[in-house]
Amino acid sequence: MRGKICVITGANRGLGKAAALELARQGATVLLVCRDRARGEAARSEIQEATKNATVGLLLGDLSSQQSVRDLAAAFLRRYNRLDVLINSAAVYKSKRIETADGLETMFATNHLGPFLFTNLLLDALKAAAPSRVINVTAPSTTKLNFDDLQGKRHFRAAHAFGASKACNLLFTYDLADRLAPAGVTVNAFFPGLVKSGLMREAAPPVRALLSAFASPPEKAARALLYLASSPEIERASGRFFKGTTQSKSSDYTRTPAIQQRLWEASAALAHLT
Repeated sequence: MRGKICVITGANRGLGKAAALELARQGATVLLVCRDRARGEAARSEIQEATKNATVGLLLGDLSSQQSVRDLAAAFLRRYNRLDVLINSAAVYKSKRIETADGLETMFATNHLGPFLFTNLLLDALKAAAPSRVINVTAPSTTKLNFDDLQGKRHFRAAHAFGASKACNLLFTYDLADRLAPAGVTVNAFFPGLVKSGLMREAAPPVRALLSAFASPPEKAARALLYLASSPEIERASGRFFKGTTQSKSSDYTRTPAIQQRLWEASAALAHLT
């Protein structure tokens, strides 16, 4: 990975941080995207010290805020004109409906719309580095979207909203893979399994107990993520869903082009993306 430029969102803890560490060990230029400067600097320093890689950097950005995402993309593009690997790893789980400054439900905004906008703003840099890779960290969601109430204003259930945001990740992955096929940019979805992290700290006690009992350390999942980011064996694989390093199949719903297109159009409108 020497000479490769990699961006990882949600990189100050958990899977994102572990993946950043693995990529830095391989010699990549790794840019950590974090919301909090102090935590981001701490993660950057820790990774630099562990890997002796001086090219680990920090970008500040909040994926729940469209202005922050635009500022984040602009900050990257001021320094770099190419991007070899983009890993959309940041995610949140909220037990109650909370609106962002843009008037959007927080899980939808952070888990889907933020990565959607960020990735689109970096498309020219990804194309310039082709063959380049986009990896969306998600889950095998079977939740169906209510396009008449995407923000859960009329009816909100936390588990459903989170599942819907993960279904959005899958729909976006497959649609973007088709759009970028001629450009040589691959786009794949990755399910790390149950991973120890603070993501589900607002979930119901039984869910937290399950994670505590069966979740694996993030370092294990990070090795699988490194494989997707670097292995020549899957250099041309795109529009796939991986559970670890094994190709799997998500629900027929997420593979439906008409639904993918409908989500793309709705997301472009909400993100004011032409």
